[in-house]
Amino acid sequence: MMKVMEFIGYPEMIFAAVCFLSLHHLRSKIKTLPTNWPLLGMLPSLLINLPRFHCWATDILSSNACTFVFKGPWFTNMNHMVITSDPANMRHIFNTNFSNYPKGAEFNEFFDILGDGIFNADLDSWKTQRKMAHHFITDKKFQRFLVQTSVDKVKSGLIPVLEHVLEQNMVVDLQDLLKRFTFDTTLVLLSGIDPCCLAIEFNKFPYVDALDDAEEAIFHRHVIPVNLWKLQRFLGIGKEKKLSKAKEKLDQFIARCISTKRELQLEHEEKGVDLLASYMEHDDGSISDIFFRDTIINFLVAGRSTLSAALTWFFWLVSNNPIVEAKLIEELKKAISSENEDKKVKMFDTEYLKGLVYLHGALCEALRLFPSVPFEHKRPLNPDILPSGHKVDSKTKILPLLYSMGRMEVIWGKDCLEFKPERWITGEGRIKYVPSYKFMAFNSGPRTCLGKEIAFTQMRMVVATILYNYHVQVVQGQPISPKNSIILYMSHGMKVRIKRRV
Repeated sequence: MMKVMEFIGYPEMIFAAVCFLSLHHLRSKIKTLPTNWPLLGMLPSLLINLPRFHCWATDILSSNACTFVFKGPWFTNMNHMVITSDPANMRHIFNTNFSNYPKGAEFNEFFDILGDGIFNADLDSWKTQRKMAHHFITDKKFQRFLVQTSVDKVKSGLIPVLEHVLEQNMVVDLQDLLKRFTFDTTLVLLSGIDPCCLAIEFNKFPYVDALDDAEEAIFHRHVIPVNLWKLQRFLGIGKEKKLSKAKEKLDQFIARCISTKRELQLEHEEKGVDLLASYMEHDDGSISDIFFRDTIINFLVAGRSTLSAALTWFFWLVSNNPIVEAKLIEELKKAISSENEDKKVKMFDTEYLKGLVYLHGALCEALRLFPSVPFEHKRPLNPDILPSGHKVDSKTKILPLLYSMGRMEVIWGKDCLEFKPERWITGEGRIKYVPSYKFMAFNSGPRTCLGKEIAFTQMRMVVATILYNYHVQVVQGQPISPKNSIILYMSHGMKVRIKRRV
């Protein structure tokens, strides 16, 4: 009897082992290259790998010549998606065939919180808004205002907070601190109003967190079927509930800013140098508060969100590369003015900082590896064939993945994952030219970011002040990973200690 039972047990054990190995293989397959399941398409693979979406997508593109066709459930708008990090495709979409790839109705629906602002606008509306913004940004009065605002906020906001953190030997979330800094400076440039989010009390501000919630919810609209997030919006649940509340908080805050600005304009009749003052000054009565609202929220995302994310990743990269840090400090020593030598905390002249080649290379290198906007969203008007050979039409959603682009060996070489500012410097010690369709941190083509120089001005000032005066020690053991958001924040922030640099 025992022998019979043993005989029966062996086949069962073998069958169980085969099932286990098959399931293990299947799960491994899902985690790497997506399996195109009946009805569901590749959606299960996406959902399983959602916590590591950026790395997962990079692995796929690296194994598929920088372009991959993602098949979602047949009954959704995800049925045919082309994801790409191919520079030739980028050039085609954003430059040479630009007119065939507008933002379009779907983009507006996904990013509805931005209203009819410059990021959502197409055709004449986009041209008008871009012309207005370009005129404002290139005005010499604004350029002086930008420098003065950056210097003032570093002196009155950033340095006092860093000194407090240092003296109290506190652990601080540097990402949160930089969000507060950039929210303040961006709002001052937009409205002349300083919300003073950056202070030693670290008080909570609902509208600051609301912006984060909105950016995260918009990301999730890209990775689940449209009908599903629309159902969530209708029912008021999930990420859509957070997005609705975020919009309400932001609208209330921006409405107060616009109202306050109108009152100040009427009372003082001054020619302001901030964006709202400039626009109101030239308003013949045709500009509505809705336009001002849309303009402010668009530029808040562009200025506050992208800049703070870029700076956070920069300091993380530098903290992990002491040789780069030493080279940066050595270069900064040459830029310090004699009048600053005896001061406890030394500041830098923005004009001197412009000429620092290694600093510029380090900032570009950080943006290559961690672009603040990790992906774009396109859909062609008319049928087209991408340089990669992929056919697309009006039913095809295209996701250019900028994060993955910086990690492609075929684009940047075998050392593509290394943080090397030298990558951006010529043999003669000058900044190396890299075409925008290869380095898309500031977009490419006609929609190239108007605020590129504003971003570099502020980044140089913040980086120089912090690096030269303080040593940023990243707390060991904390998880560091990209957040699932339309802005490439760190998922859990970045806890650091601040030490005086000797």
